[in-house]
Amino acid sequence: MPIPPRSMDPKKDLAVYGYGTVAWKEKMEEWKKKQNEKLQVVKHQVYKDGCINDGDDLDDPELPKMDEGRQPLSRKLPISSSKINPYRLIILLRVVILGLFFHYRIRHPVNDAYGLWLTSIICEIWFAVSWIFDQFPKWFPVERETYLDRLSLRYEKEGKPSELAAVDIFVSTVDPLKEPPLITANTVLSILAVDYPVDKVACYVSDDGAAMLTFEALSETSEFARKWVPFCKKFNLEPRAPEWYFAQNVDYLRNKVDPMFVRERRAMKREYEEFKVRINGLVAMAQKVPEEGWTMQDGTPWPGNNVRDHPGMIQVFLGHNGVHDVEGNELPRLVYVSREKRPGFEHHKKAGAMNALVRVSAVISNAPYLLNVDCDHYINNSKALREAMCFMMDPQAGKKICYVQFPQRFDGIDRHDRYSNRNVVFFDINMKGLDGIQGPIYVGTGCVFRRQALYGYDAPKKTKPPGKTCNCWPKWCCCCFRSRKKNSKGKSKDIRKTMKGRETSLQIYTLENIDEGIEGIDSEKSSLMPQIKFEKKFGQSSVFIASTLLEDGGVPPGTTSASLLKEAIHVISCGYEDKTEWGKEVGWIYGSVTEDILTGFKMHCHGWRSVYCIPKRPAFKGSAPINLSDRLHQVLRWALGSVEIFLSRHCPIWYGYGCGLKPLERFSYINSVVYPLTSLPLIAYCTLPAVCLLTGKFIVPEISNYASIVFMALFISIAATGILEMQWGGVGIDDWWRNEQFWVIGGASAHLFALFQGLLKVLAGVNTNFTVTSKAGDDGEFSDLYLFKWTSLLIPPMTLLIINIIGILVGVSNAINNGYESWGPLFGKLFFSLWVIVHLYPFLKGFMGKQDRLPTIIVVWSILLASIFSLLWVRINPFLSKDGIVLEVCGLDCD
Repeated sequence: MPIPPRSMDPKKDLAVYGYGTVAWKEKMEEWKKKQNEKLQVVKHQVYKDGCINDGDDLDDPELPKMDEGRQPLSRKLPISSSKINPYRLIILLRVVILGLFFHYRIRHPVNDAYGLWLTSIICEIWFAVSWIFDQFPKWFPVERETYLDRLSLRYEKEGKPSELAAVDIFVSTVDPLKEPPLITANTVLSILAVDYPVDKVACYVSDDGAAMLTFEALSETSEFARKWVPFCKKFNLEPRAPEWYFAQNVDYLRNKVDPMFVRERRAMKREYEEFKVRINGLVAMAQKVPEEGWTMQDGTPWPGNNVRDHPGMIQVFLGHNGVHDVEGNELPRLVYVSREKRPGFEHHKKAGAMNALVRVSAVISNAPYLLNVDCDHYINNSKALREAMCFMMDPQAGKKICYVQFPQRFDGIDRHDRYSNRNVVFFDINMKGLDGIQGPIYVGTGCVFRRQALYGYDAPKKTKPPGKTCNCWPKWCCCCFRSRKKNSKGKSKDIRKTMKGRETSLQIYTLENIDEGIEGIDSEKSSLMPQIKFEKKFGQSSVFIASTLLEDGGVPPGTTSASLLKEAIHVISCGYEDKTEWGKEVGWIYGSVTEDILTGFKMHCHGWRSVYCIPKRPAFKGSAPINLSDRLHQVLRWALGSVEIFLSRHCPIWYGYGCGLKPLERFSYINSVVYPLTSLPLIAYCTLPAVCLLTGKFIVPEISNYASIVFMALFISIAATGILEMQWGGVGIDDWWRNEQFWVIGGASAHLFALFQGLLKVLAGVNTNFTVTSKAGDDGEFSDLYLFKWTSLLIPPMTLLIINIIGILVGVSNAINNGYESWGPLFGKLFFSLWVIVHLYPFLKGFMGKQDRLPTIIVVWSILLASIFSLLWVRINPFLSKDGIVLEVCGLDCD
């Protein structure tokens, strides 16, 4: 029987209507209808807000209406307990099993092969410690969900200007011959066509090679953008990089598509083909440089003819002088930037170029948020900026977020991903784990920054003990424990708080407006002290310093474009950073070729946290080096950067204690800088099976039943950890296995070279110059995959491969010679050696190049089997009798 509403008296209702009467039934139907309506409202709220309602208020007279504009813009989704709890249990069990394993290994040395045993023990202990540093930061993995509709409701109200924050987007390029201008143009076009208010977007292209080819290609791009941008927004296209959009295999004629769209698409494709012809024509002309250098259209020499000695150059292509698209709409700002370079100055490579873009953008547009992309990483999801703003502009959680990192996805990689270019284990497992602690640890391409965090400011509402700074070292390793500056009242003051405070909307545009000094000093210096401090930190530019005080961004009103451009030229001069904190505490941090890890580490030390966002449609896509040599050089660069950080004052082992960096986050940073050291024990461990096969010794004595159980439990726990990681991370077994293989390949080659180069650079001052990795290939799909380029990085893994193959041959031949009793001990050694060969198989495949007719695996097994059968043939020797040599009378009289 249905229950009457709580607002009604059951006895009175029965008396008035009578149970089962028509009137009573009508009353109940009306009540149930209202209940269903309220239930739908609650279900809608649960779906959108992610909260759980117990349903107690379903039968209340009026359900309070939820204010969409006040709800969170994103939410955290922990991994299901049914997936993560078994994973955590296996990790703990594996730690226990490792303890039992080492207890047995240490208590049972191999006396007749003590050197081999000791080497294996040292390697295994290092592997276990490295695994712990890599594993425990994955203890709290999370995923995130964004609500773009709520973002629009809050910041894009109908009939009012958009209140979304402005974003300055940085694109960096160096060599247009290795980074084709057509790829850079596609990246720029995808930025200009992004789904975001046009007055809130500015694109800055850094040309650190001062190439006229890049300048001319950008000029052509700006003209084509006037047609491409309105076409994308009119039909809501994805992706908005024309090269990749037109490469999609979609037959628009088979579906019921608007004929106008088909017609305009064909016309736009013709326009793009003509655009490609013009760009490729510029590239062809640039192959041969004139003896007198390049000249511009007005006949004047190109200022960047000398790459190492040229003035700073800035050109605004779009966003000024009334330049609109073909439909009369405004376009985002597009700015070409080439910083000044002079002999005798340190330019700090990519990190220096990025810092120059930070200053230029602060002077010209000063958006509160920045997006960094490589020239070959285009925006694949036009709503990527909105995805990031769901975190950055969230009124509750957004204030402490320093950056939002998107995963890197790649085009043009073969289906098997031979060299683990996709790196999905890192992006889909490790990064999710870090997001549950304090956020991703690096600020690579596809990262949206908070400008204030790049300026070295602390995260808001951070409580610290008096006198502590975020650059403190632990007491046990610091001679000068901490620096503190006190005023006459004994209170330390932050520079920004000296000005106005973080929460105040500042209207300071030049240093002459600063009227607050530091207490306790005479009146003559009180007005100069803030200026001296700011100039020491940010450099001698009053316009730039004033921009650093504006948390919400914007440029001073009343300023002219000419004055701002003049100031922008000043802030990219080669001597601007001298005697400032640029590269030390401000901007991208210098001292490592992997400036992304070092910069993220400094931000986290200031108390900020970061966020990892994985939209359903990948936000960015790019190209990756797919041949073996280029891939190893890329890994070499990353590993060298980690070694440089490890040997610097910013090493996370001893830097940044007491500053807001969480312990598990520190674990991850330590793992990110010490992993190249694993190359030494890895190479030693991969050499051991060959030595064991050649000498007949082994690293383990004759094992007992207890030892067999421990060894099997260890193997099972390793497999279970991998399986459960793949389950909650959504990674396929192919990707996981390729990652394991390339860990051995990279560790045996690039990591070893990076370790020695890092030591030479730090101890002997020997610098290493890296060449820019070539982007894309024009000789067909995956053509670069089979390209073989000899490099010294190939020597160590090739040596390991050869000695293990020789070891197998020698071990099998010895077993054949010694009889059946020697086959039992041989199997353990063979398994050990085959483990190395299987992990190095992608290297062997890349080393052998393209096999048109015969698969590589057949070649390898043919060599192995042919060698084994040859040894067997020699051992059996069917031409000899088993009873010895038979002597017969030949019938000749020898006498």
